[in-house]
Amino acid sequence: MQPTPRRVAIVEDDSLFRESFLEIIAASDAWAVVGCHVRAESALEDILLDPPEAVIVDIQLPGMSGIELVRKLKPQCPATQFLMVTVFEDADKVFEALAAGASGYVLKRDVHARLLESLDDVLAGGAPMSSAIARKVVQHFQLPVPEPGDDFQLTQREKETLDLLVKGFFYKEIASELGIRIDTVAFHLGNIYRKLQVRTRSEAILKYMHREAKS
Repeated sequence: MQPTPRRVAIVEDDSLFRESFLEIIAASDAWAVVGCHVRAESALEDILLDPPEAVIVDIQLPGMSGIELVRKLKPQCPATQFLMVTVFEDADKVFEALAAGASGYVLKRDVHARLLESLDDVLAGGAPMSSAIARKVVQHFQLPVPEPGDDFQLTQREKETLDLLVKGFFYKEIASELGIRIDTVAFHLGNIYRKLQVRTRSEAILKYMHREAKS
């Protein structure tokens, strides 16, 4: 008896890639597409109603971004695995996506050769990544790590700001959560970057997570 195909949704605004994903999955007996969306907003509503096993998500979408979509869905659909499929290679996007709850990050130039493999991998507990992305992750984990117990001399407000940054909040959302202005958020983050001796959001997140893991 043929096993029931696992369910996957697609969130991709580029019609060529969207049709390509559909063709690849249609050729597989192991997966079935249960939703295909151009915008994150429509995907959010449908996936919350009936979460599939996996979701293929582009980052750059009209309106809500793919990263924001994952950050909204993952807490409410913890069993669903999110595979980011994108052209973005910069470290900030990678770590924002992973912090938001993505399980894998595959570049579009690689996806045709490994889409089904990557979907199988995320369901098996893996974290599939294009080799260029995996190298960036390794390089960031090789950043100097502070000694355990070092709190970077952050103020309480700076710690609160950094906690929200690690959770994937954007500047506007941090300002709303803490009841402060966006320029005040930027001021706090400037101090945080200086104290942590980093230059980007992803480096700040990684260094803070290293400290938490060792404390």
